[in-house]
Amino acid sequence: MDAPSRRRFLAVSGSAAATALMAAAPRLVRAQMIRTPLNNMPEAIKRITGGAPVTRGRVTLDIPPLVENGFLVPMSVSVDSPMTSADHVKAIHVFTERNPLPETVSFHLGPRAGRAFVATRVRMADTQNVTAIAHLSDGSFWSDSVHLIVTLAACLEELPVSASP
Repeated sequence: MDAPSRRRFLAVSGSAAATALMAAAPRLVRAQMIRTPLNNMPEAIKRITGGAPVTRGRVTLDIPPLVENGFLVPMSVSVDSPMTSADHVKAIHVFTERNPLPETVSFHLGPRAGRAFVATRVRMADTQNVTAIAHLSDGSFWSDSVHLIVTLAACLEELPVSASP
């Protein structure tokens, strides 16, 4: 009689513990993802620039330093350029260090754009540095960076919790 009751106790206890863990799993996954790890932003920048030096200046990244909701963050980038056929902005790239993918958005421009200005809304995974890099027609790269504080993070992906049979 002792052996079956011990087995029954262990089986019931194990089932209860497994059920409690499965119920807590989504919260645990979300808690672990709140501090999103750094992605490989320097490698992504190197891929775009081909290893060329990036100089600070000529680019103005306008993004609020504090946002309540990381799902819709307004952002604009302007570049000091005459936008002539001899001297114009070829592309503007925006990089983030904590989003799942470091290259958030890229815009390709030409001299017929009239002015080097782009605006959009992006998702931000967490508090992080955001960098805008402009590629000019002479082959040079210019940048600006902003430290952004996000109170409600976006870009969080929860892992699915499967029920055991």
